[in-house]
Amino acid sequence: MSDVPRAAPNATETRDLVRPRAGLTRWPTGLARMTALRRIDLDGNALPHLPAEVAALPALATLSLYANQLTHVPDALGDAPALRHLSLGGNRLTRVPDSLCRLTTLRSLNLAENLLTALPPRLGDLTDLRMLDLGHNRLHHIPDALGDLPNLTDYLYLSDNGFTSVPASLGRLTGLDYLNLTHNHLTTLPDTLGDMAALRELRLYDNHLATLPSTLGRLTRLRELHLADNHLTVLPHTLGDLHDLRHLDLRNNPLRHLPDTLGTLHRLRHLDLRATHLRHLPDTLATLPSLEKLDLRWTKLDQLPPWIQALRQRGCVVLL
Repeated sequence: MSDVPRAAPNATETRDLVRPRAGLTRWPTGLARMTALRRIDLDGNALPHLPAEVAALPALATLSLYANQLTHVPDALGDAPALRHLSLGGNRLTRVPDSLCRLTTLRSLNLAENLLTALPPRLGDLTDLRMLDLGHNRLHHIPDALGDLPNLTDYLYLSDNGFTSVPASLGRLTGLDYLNLTHNHLTTLPDTLGDMAALRELRLYDNHLATLPSTLGRLTRLRELHLADNHLTVLPHTLGDLHDLRHLDLRNNPLRHLPDTLGTLHRLRHLDLRATHLRHLPDTLATLPSLEKLDLRWTKLDQLPPWIQALRQRGCVVLL
């Protein structure tokens, strides 16, 4: 068992408390005197609680307590005056207090890998958030309030929960770059997803999607679209409008047809068609000038298109 040492005589001048993976089980004595603290990084320890006095540190901007043994967040944390980055992932939290929504200057919030079953209803008050990670919890409902985060631009991570649907309000996140909804139980997507015009990466694999909204074709900045391990049998022809797409993963879907419009994806580099039900490929795929890899393993085509050899001759890797 290891402890953080007592505060030094010049504790009032200490700006950083950084002791990751040090086997700590207790907080330092005299924490309240460390009034100049701007960063606390105690990731990967065994701290069982978060003392309320942390919230009174006037300069604290970053609090990172990932992978400890926290079961409770004090209400007082919502009064931390300067907090910008909060990481409480990898703990044993079953809830977070509503007071957390008073941290209106918070820019990043990581609550992943906990035991959360619900979120504070006023989560939309965190209007300065750029990054939000709620993955690997026990959540079953995405609150409409997530659509009220106008500055959420870097990423929204919602993977590995129990979601069955996505609220239409998520379409209001028009500046978001990365959205991850993998490993859930989604059966449909809202048309408003097509309003998320800044998206560059959309991850939807390992769900129960049988169809996709045609509005996805409006995501013209999208570079990666991950749809593996769903129930898709057809794709909307509007996917051909994703002219900046570089990576399209369709593996392990019962696809029977591909739209001819995929031939207009002139920047596409990787096309994964492993383990689909396709019996033939559209000839338009032969005209993809940037294609570097076409994966057809475990897809039983009636016959191999003659243009496959031409793809190989120009350097495209074709896996059969």
